[in-house]
Amino acid sequence: MRLGPLEYTVIGFDKPTFDGSIAEEIGKVVEKRIIRLVDVVFVEKDAAGAVTIVEIDNVRDPRFAKFAPLLKDRMGFLPPEDVLALAEGLPADSAALILLFEHRWAEHIKVAIAEAGGFLVARETIAPEALEMLNAEVEAIEELEEAEA
Repeated sequence: MRLGPLEYTVIGFDKPTFDGSIAEEIGKVVEKRIIRLVDVVFVEKDAAGAVTIVEIDNVRDPRFAKFAPLLKDRMGFLPPEDVLALAEGLPADSAALILLFEHRWAEHIKVAIAEAGGFLVARETIAPEALEMLNAEVEAIEELEEAEA
């Protein structure tokens, strides 16, 4: 098996309450074969700065039970030292969910690009702050268009 493009996302929480809704939404894109979860890790940092790392394949933890059906392709590729480095960057008394996933939608595109002699030059993710500003601009334009209609 050849993997498509991989990406990791770190979602921070002040006081995490896992009710299964995050897993359900991720499950929707996994079922549609848009992404494949390659690794999922939960990291918690207490008020004193002590770090706890939980591999989400530990489905005995009820907080993560809804992730179980999404982890059949889990490969555990997140290096422990990278997880620890991410954990150390968390503020005290917070937590994070680290998702490493494959962009399955791009598998065939990647092959077509390679077969055409192409290669990736750059790839960036737009910062959440910039995306928030862009969303505000789009909403303002939509409101203006609705007012003009």
